[in-house]
Parts: sequence; structure tokens; C-alpha cells
Amino acid sequence: MITTVLVANRGEIACRVVRTCREGGIRTVAVHSDADGNALHVRVADTAVRLPGSAPADTYLRGDLIVKAALAAGADAVHPGYGFLSENADFARAVRDAGLVWIGPPPEAIEAMASKTRAKELMGVEPLRNVTEADLPVLVKAAAGGGGRGMRVVRRLADLDGERDAARAEAASAFGDGEVFVEPYVEGGRHVEVQVLADAHGTVWTLGTRDCSLQRRHQKVIEEAPAPGLTPRLTDELHALAVRAARAVGYVGAGTVEFLVAGDRAHFLEMNTRLQVEHPVTEAVFGVDLVAEQIRVAEGHALAEEPPRARGHAVEARLYAEDPAHAWAPQTGRLHRFSVPGAVRLDTGYADGDDIGVHYDPLLAKVVAHAPTRAEAVRKLASALERAVIHGPVTNRDLLVRSLRHEEFAQGRMDTGFYDRHLTALTEPATDPHAPLAAALADAHGRSRFGGWRNLPSQPQVKRYAVAGEEHEVRYRHTRDGLAADGVQVVHADAELVVLDVAGVRRRFRVSRYGDRVYVNTTALTALPRFPDPTARHAPGSLLAPMPGTVVRIAEGLTEGAPVEAGQPLLWLEAMKMQHEITAPVTGTLSTLRAVTGRQVEPGTLLAVVEATSPGDAGNRASDHDGPAPS
Repeated sequence: MITTVLVANRGEIACRVVRTCREGGIRTVAVHSDADGNALHVRVADTAVRLPGSAPADTYLRGDLIVKAALAAGADAVHPGYGFLSENADFARAVRDAGLVWIGPPPEAIEAMASKTRAKELMGVEPLRNVTEADLPVLVKAAAGGGGRGMRVVRRLADLDGERDAARAEAASAFGDGEVFVEPYVEGGRHVEVQVLADAHGTVWTLGTRDCSLQRRHQKVIEEAPAPGLTPRLTDELHALAVRAARAVGYVGAGTVEFLVAGDRAHFLEMNTRLQVEHPVTEAVFGVDLVAEQIRVAEGHALAEEPPRARGHAVEARLYAEDPAHAWAPQTGRLHRFSVPGAVRLDTGYADGDDIGVHYDPLLAKVVAHAPTRAEAVRKLASALERAVIHGPVTNRDLLVRSLRHEEFAQGRMDTGFYDRHLTALTEPATDPHAPLAAALADAHGRSRFGGWRNLPSQPQVKRYAVAGEEHEVRYRHTRDGLAADGVQVVHADAELVVLDVAGVRRRFRVSRYGDRVYVNTTALTALPRFPDPTARHAPGSLLAPMPGTVVRIAEGLTEGAPVEAGQPLLWLEAMKMQHEITAPVTGTLSTLRAVTGRQVEPGTLLAVVEATSPGDAGNRASDHDGPAPS
């Protein structure tokens, strides 16, 4: 029997594994980098071991250090979570060679499926060798790893070599393996997968289907089980193919077989030899704990002959610290308050007061709703997200709510091109028009009501706020009866609660303040000074860092004075394991180059200046293209 498990990962998955272990009476050991010294997964585990450094390559990807940590802490088993080392056959062997139990598939099965090219060959699918115009569009894809990293869609043959090089660099950085391959890119397809669970006694369960079509940068955003709208014939075919893949490699443990579905035809993509981020929707529908089953299988127990029966529908949304309206840029900073109400499941690696850093992916939490029908589950999840309290960096919360309520999603007609079609509309600012006024009234609470001229009306007080990049000015007055504003009746106002009567409808506004940052219900505002700083200006054509990160590459031969074309890649930033391509905003001359390879930069740091060939405003924000994000 397993008594102590080291979890070889971080964040929400580490917390989730710890929870199951604790429920089963198993002690847990966390590992952590220096950046994660006080992370939630460290706080909830029984013991923790430090991995010196902060970069993943120096810490969480060091299998040798993790095995040493497990032995030092007295663990008798290792659970890899997902990502990082979960699909590394050498790490699985090292764990076993150290006399520890590996809670995962055999190293040989990992090896067979770890390379997507070898997995496709095993399933009788050949990658494209010599790409022609007739093959376009195609997808350049990393052979190792997952989570959408090292993937590029190519629509012009002239772009193939450059995108292949970019995919190689990103894959090498993320997985230590720069191998890529090319496959047809199926337009309008749905991403559908099958959960499998196998034991060492020959039993293979298929636990239904999941639809993971809503993606950004080839990274899943909203997932659900079962996948809606599949015919019984196609569902049976997917299950049969999943069992075939598992049996072909002697699979043991939990795994996922992924497909692209176009019409009534399934295209095999890959087999992920690990637990998936979206596994909670399957757990909700089938009433199982997949981590508990992984542990039981690792202990040698046999599965029941048949899996449990499915019931109802479940939907999961990935809550990210990112800005969808600005190229999905990851966000960092202090998470002051975080809570999600309602009867939903919350898997997270963060709590109130935690810091979101630059070293790892920006996933804050997974929020999961289960109900008897799909429509009820979607409604429950959208409502919980809408009422969530998230005081800190910008998140994709509003995008998730709008996505769940979009007609195309509601009718189950979505595909992987959903955000390509709808992102602009889904990210349009929608500020509550009374939020700035509520913020101003809360700020005014406790100030003197009257000046020296008590019998004369007071002069209007003016406050300015920035909301979603737009400036709002509000006016209010101190009167004998309290605070007043035109167009509304102020029923109540204190530092934390403002109640307004708007055209006969009473509305409550909860107000929280952290420095110049103000949160009114779910609206985030920034209090602006009365007089803007006249020095806060940059020359036209200035490229400012859109996020905190590290300059990992500068275009070959790029120097000050060089001519550049609009859209030309100039340099690359890496933040939260994503690479962001910074491009020239206009055609002109690179007059200034401040970026230095290997240097860490903060948001707003001047990277370069491009002087336009023709007069005009060249802008002052870095033009950037995001590479894929991790799982």
C-alpha cells in the first residue's frame, strides 16, 4: 500500500492530487521552486522540498532532483500531475529504478505515444513529408509535449520554414525537444477526446467523450462532457479507436485519446499518457475520482469489469490571468481576493493574497459545473463565473461568461475556429455605467459634508477613473442629506457599499480598494490623478513591453539604423512559458534598440523605436503575436 506520495508538479493540479491523497489517508510531499516557496500547493501538502531556482528547466523539469526529493522526504510513490514530467519516459524509469511507485503508465507506453509522429504511425496515420500549395493550410506541431506549445498554422507556403523554425524554438524551450512535424489543418473541426483508464489485468475503460473545441492559441479554454451532437455510430467509433490505442501500447493508468472531428469523420491526433486538465468534467459525469483510481491501479488493484454509468452533463472553464482583448497577454501581480460562489467545483492553486508570477502558465483555476442537462450546467457555470470575486490581475472571466452564453455555444455548434470568428465581439468593453459613480461615492464617504457656506449649494466634486482602457469622469455633491448625484438617488454610501436607486430599481455595489485600483462588483477601475503627468509620453513608434517577461531572442542582424517593414518580427519575449513575437508597427527605420537578450523587462519598458517612413502616428504599444500557452 502507498503511504506517502510526492507530487511532481505545482499549482492547481498539485493541490488537486493532494486533496485526493488526504481523503485516502495518504501523506503528501510537495516540491517547489524559489518562486513558489509560499505557493498554495506547498501550504496544503504535509511536507515540501525546495528545488533551487525559479525557471522550470532548473526546477520542475529536473527529474533527478525530484527523485532525490522523494527519497529524502520518505515518499514511496510519485504522482506527476500533468505537464512538466508526466509524459517523460526517462523520468518514469528513474522513479522506478529508485524503488518508488510510479503513478502513471509504463515508461514503454509513454515512449510509444510521447512522440506524436510515432503515435500517428502506430495508428496508421502519416505526417506530411513534402508540403505543396495543394496541402495548405497545414499545422506545424511539436512532436513532444502538449498544451498547444510549439504549434503554428501555416496558410502560405512561403511562411512554412519560418513557422517551422519558430515552432522548433518554442518546443525546445518548453520540452527540451525541438522535433516538429507537419499535418493537414482541418478547418471548422471539433476537438473531441475520449478518457481511458486501464489496469494491469487487461481491463480498459472508456469514460465517455469530451468536447474541447473552444481554444485560444491551440490551448483549451472551455471543455464539456459528453461531447454534444455526436451520433451513436461516431461515439462508438471513437471509443473503439481509444481502446485500440491503449491496447496497442499496453497502457496502464489514466490517459486521453484525442481526435479532430469534421462532420461524421474522426481524425486521430494523439494520445496523452497522463491526466488531462479537463478530467474533472469526466469525474462529475461518471462519479469517479480519477486520481484515486490512478493510485489504486498503481497499487495493483483491478478495475471493475464495466465502468460506472454516465449521468448528466458537466462543463469546465479555465480561468486565466490574461487579457483576451490584447492578444491574450498573460498578467501578473497580487491576487487580493478570489472566490467563486455557487454549487460548482473549484480547482485552484491560488488563494487570497498570493502573487501570480512570470515563470509559469497563467492558469488561476478550473471552474466546473454539473447538472442533469447541458443547458442547466452551462447556465450554472456562467452564473458562478459572473458572480466570482476576482480582485487582482486582469482575467478572462468576462470572455468565459460571454462564450458560455453565445448562441453558437448554447446550440452546441462550436468548433476550433470559434474565437477566430467571435473574439472581437466577445472582448468589447462592457462597463457598468454606474460603477465609476459608486467608486467615487465610496471614496467620498466620511469626508466633510459642508464647507464654510452651509446655506449655498456645494460645488460638484469630480473624480476620474480608467475602465477597460477608457476614461470616465463622474460628478457628485455633498448636500444636507448626504451625497447626491444627477440621475440617481443615493440610498446608502459607505466605504464598502453603495446603494443607488436608478429609475426605480435599487442596485447594490460592493466596493474594494487596493491603492489606486478599485473594484466595484465585478468591474475593475483605476483612479486617475486630477492632473495627468505630462512626462508620461513616448515617441511615436515606441515599442513597449506588453507584459513582464524575458527577451529571449532578437532578429538576426537587427541593429539601430536598419530599415524594417510593417509586421516584420523584431524580437521575442517569453512570459509564463509563452513566446510573444514583437513586430514593427510601421515601415520605417529602427532608430532605437534597447532590448537585450536574456534581460527581464517590466510592462511598459521601452524595447525599441521604429520611425515611420511617412509622417503619421506610429503608435507606442508593442505589436505582438502570442505563441501557444501550456496546459
